[in-house]
Amino acid sequence: MSIKALALDLYRAHKVVGELRKTLEKASADEQELLKNELKKAENEYRILRNMLDGEKDTASSRKRFSRFSSFG
Repeated sequence: MSIKALALDLYRAHKVVGELRKTLEKASADEQELLKNELKKAENEYRILRNMLDGEKDTASSRKRFSRFSSFG
């Protein structure tokens, strides 16, 4: 997956988390439990995407840094 696609997914996940947090603040006690579960899942998805994006950025920067060594051979 490209960095751009990961960044877009991360942005969408961030928006979902923010919207769920706002909704949770205004929700009744009955709805809060359901929203807490949804928020937990959304935060987990956000965390996974964040880690994937950070890993891709690290990999891309190391590829650039060591690309000059690949010309040997």
